[in-house]
Amino acid sequence: MKSILLIGLGRFGRHIAMKLNDLNHQVMAVDSNEERVNAVLGYVTSALIGDSTSEEFLSSLGVGNFDACIVAIGDDFQSSLETTSLLKELGAGKVIARASTGVQEKFLLRNGADEVVYPEKQLAAWTAIRCTSEHILDYIELDATHSIFELSIPEEWNGKTILQLDIRKKYGVNILGVRENGVLNMNITPDMTMNKGKSLLVLGNERSVQKCFRIG
Repeated sequence: MKSILLIGLGRFGRHIAMKLNDLNHQVMAVDSNEERVNAVLGYVTSALIGDSTSEEFLSSLGVGNFDACIVAIGDDFQSSLETTSLLKELGAGKVIARASTGVQEKFLLRNGADEVVYPEKQLAAWTAIRCTSEHILDYIELDATHSIFELSIPEEWNGKTILQLDIRKKYGVNILGVRENGVLNMNITPDMTMNKGKSLLVLGNERSVQKCFRIG
C-alpha cells in the first residue's frame, strides 16, 4: 500500500482516484472545486478543497511524506506547472504530471516533474495500433520499438503447441501469458495447445510481432 497525493479531480483525476482505490492505496485528493472534491469522497482516504498553487497550502499537506504526488490538472496548464514546481521545491519525492501537448511535457520535465503522463498521445497510439488488426486486443508501448500485445490466436495456430509454434526462435517474440475465459495464466509450458478460445500476451519488437501474427 502506498500513500498518494492526487491534485486535480477532473475526469482524468477522478478515474485515477477510482483505480487507486481498487488497488487499495491511500489517497489524499485535492481540488479547488468543491463539487469535484465531493465526487471522489467515496474513493479516497481524505479530500481537501484548496489552491495547489499556494505554497502555504501545499506545505501544510506534508508533500514529502507521500510516496508519489500526481498532478492531474488538465484545464489550466499554468496552475499545473506552478503546482509541479512547488511540489518539488517542498520536498516531494516523486512527481507525476499530466501534459496535453508535447510542449507542456517538456516544460513539466524541466520544472520538477519526474515523469509526465500524456493521455491523448498514449491513447492515440493505442487506438491506432488497436484498429490495425482484429487480432490485437490490447497494447502497451514500452519504448520506441518494443511493446506488449494481447492478440487472439490466428486460425492456422489452432491445435498447435507453444513448442511447435516456437515463435521466440523464429521471430524473437516472447509469450508472457495465455488468457482463456478471462483468466490470465502466466505459467507457460511448451505443451500448451492453442485454440480460438485463447489469446496470447506477448512481448517483442513491434515489427517482429506484426510479422509473427501477420498484422498489417
